[in-house]
Amino acid sequence: MLRTAGGLNVCVSGSATSCEECLLLHPSCAWCAQEDFGRSRTFTSRCDFMSNLQKRGCESRFIENPVSFTSVLTNRPLSLKGSVASHDDVVQIMPQRISLSLRPGDQTWFNLQVRQVEDYPVDLYYLMDLSLSMKDDLDTIRNLGTKLALEMGKLTSNFRLGFGSFVDKNVSPFSYTAPKYQENPCSGYKPFPNCIPTFGFRHLLSLTDEVDRFNQEVQKQIVSRNRDAPEGGFDAILQAAVCKEEIGWRKDAYHLLVFASDDGAHLALDGRLGGIVQPHDGRCHLDEKNEYSASAQMDYPSLGLVGEKLAENNIFLIFAVTKRHYILYKNIRSKVELSVWDHPEDLSLSFSATCQDGKPLPGLRKCADLKIGDTVSFNVSVEARSCPPRGADHTFTIKPVGFKDRLEVEVNYRCDCGCSRTAQSNSSICSSVGMYHCGTCRCEPGYLGARCECQEGDSSSYLSACREAEGKQVCSGRGECSCNQCVCYESEFGKIYGGFCECDDFSCARHKGVLCSGHGECHCGECKCYAGFVGDNCNCSTDTASCLSDAGQMCSGRGSCVCGRCQCSEPGAFGDTCEKCPTCPDACGTKRECIECRLFNSGRLADNQTCQRLCKDQVLTVETLNTDDPGAVLCLFKTDNDCVMKFTYSEHASGRSVLTALKEPECGGGPDALMVLLAVVGSILLVGVVLLAAWKLVITVHDRREFARFQSARSRARYEMASNPLYKQPVSTHLVETDFSPFGKSYNGDVH
Repeated sequence: MLRTAGGLNVCVSGSATSCEECLLLHPSCAWCAQEDFGRSRTFTSRCDFMSNLQKRGCESRFIENPVSFTSVLTNRPLSLKGSVASHDDVVQIMPQRISLSLRPGDQTWFNLQVRQVEDYPVDLYYLMDLSLSMKDDLDTIRNLGTKLALEMGKLTSNFRLGFGSFVDKNVSPFSYTAPKYQENPCSGYKPFPNCIPTFGFRHLLSLTDEVDRFNQEVQKQIVSRNRDAPEGGFDAILQAAVCKEEIGWRKDAYHLLVFASDDGAHLALDGRLGGIVQPHDGRCHLDEKNEYSASAQMDYPSLGLVGEKLAENNIFLIFAVTKRHYILYKNIRSKVELSVWDHPEDLSLSFSATCQDGKPLPGLRKCADLKIGDTVSFNVSVEARSCPPRGADHTFTIKPVGFKDRLEVEVNYRCDCGCSRTAQSNSSICSSVGMYHCGTCRCEPGYLGARCECQEGDSSSYLSACREAEGKQVCSGRGECSCNQCVCYESEFGKIYGGFCECDDFSCARHKGVLCSGHGECHCGECKCYAGFVGDNCNCSTDTASCLSDAGQMCSGRGSCVCGRCQCSEPGAFGDTCEKCPTCPDACGTKRECIECRLFNSGRLADNQTCQRLCKDQVLTVETLNTDDPGAVLCLFKTDNDCVMKFTYSEHASGRSVLTALKEPECGGGPDALMVLLAVVGSILLVGVVLLAAWKLVITVHDRREFARFQSARSRARYEMASNPLYKQPVSTHLVETDFSPFGKSYNGDVH
């Protein structure tokens, strides 16, 4: 179903009030002209997609849905050869006449084929530059006619040659205009002192099958001389193209114009340099001498004018120029391509070419490098952008450039509905006060209603009955007031209803874009939830079964069940039932039971059914456990035989839990008595040695300190005895006691 950028049905949202308006909205829109279509208090749009109209009860015979199509009127087969009794019977384009019936905005297409048939008549006119720089080329083309006839004879048995020449306008500054140069422009020019007077264009030989006459005419030619480098070649080309009777162009022949020059050519507006301001009129101006008589009166022709006249007269232009000037003509040379004539402005055409390799080339209308007998095809797509005034049908022509054959295209616009032809004035269906037109009534002034059954009264009282309250919109802005009651519009989103069209079944709250979460119905802007769901948008489930873990716990004891989903409160917990939590304190304990039952068939979950139901994690066994993984938790537990079991617990990006465990628990062996004894004795000796070394260190430090103190005191004493002026040496006195005692007794001793 086609929708606009805003998501609306383009047919319904267009608010078409007639069949013709509906057809213009979009080529997919159709109109239902059935009388009883939409007979309800809901306003049903008669303009909609055809499938929608049929679903609402409109019969196919009452649906107006014109489509574009192509009819081939004349389709003669392509000819193989051109040498037939009458050249009018040669067909090089197929078909020759078609008719297009176009609905605005709708596309149709047709295919055409083009073939360059063998042995088709050819007219070749040789146009030569006779300026002084071409004197060296005259010898080259002396016998050109014979060579051309031999080569063209390989392609056709009906070949004619013609000849003409040109120089430039005999006006300063393009040519030498002084009196002494009038008869001989080469006067005083030592390298080539004699030449003919300057001329614009001269027709010398009409098209003829007498090749010798062509050679004779060429051999007579003598060069002329002009002043500037460019020549008046475009003047000559235009005259050769439009002077059809003088040149002798045959209607039923290929027209080839060979242009030979060694320099550039003057263009439109160059003539102003010589005071020539009149634009070229595109007509033939050959006098009785077959010379171009308007050379000094008209400006050089423009490229557009030259191209137009060549195409109009089916002439292929072939440039025979020197290599250094080839680039000047490269972008303006004639090409074999389709041209469109009398193209209507309201038609859009697009082309796709299929050339010799059979591959379609979108956007192209030409094929190059064709050989005689090659057939190429073109696909043409046509679209009408609008409807022209009634009765203004159009025709246009498509033709290959240089061919006489063409395709005539007639265009008919399908802008009217068939039901319009049976419109009834003052129909009883419209209460005899209106026109019945394509299923609807167009009431006379003063009457209203779907069948013109009501008369307009006071507008204020008429509209007030259709307002829910003063200041509110008529019919809430979603319906029409007909006979004092609201007729609600039809909406592609759902149903609009209520006495004032105030209710609908699509304006309720949504969850993730789903109306009432898909768990309720919308009634006048409010969700009515189904059983088991609550909330403004019915997105909250009251069922808690989905929150129970495999072990039967609500959210695994790590969260709460809200609207049928677990909201985990334990840091690090996740999963539908918060069953995953590598960092939870009980994570190792929970997974230990799974390791025991899965690897050793032991523990609380040893029962096989219980183990398989509760332990769904992937268990991997390894020889050596990698404990460097930052996302893994290392768990250890002691087995019944006093061994240690190690495993890691991690969560992969896929959301699956993985347990990686050692294949066997780690169990230590019994102690060696001798090793224990040696270890004890060694420890005691080591302690003794350490204590002895410490005691020795302390004694050594103490003795060194005492010795240092002694040395210091000794030095101080020596100083005092040697230099102290207050110190005196003690004197010893010896006394001898005699026997002077009255007791007759003597005493011997020292006295100090």
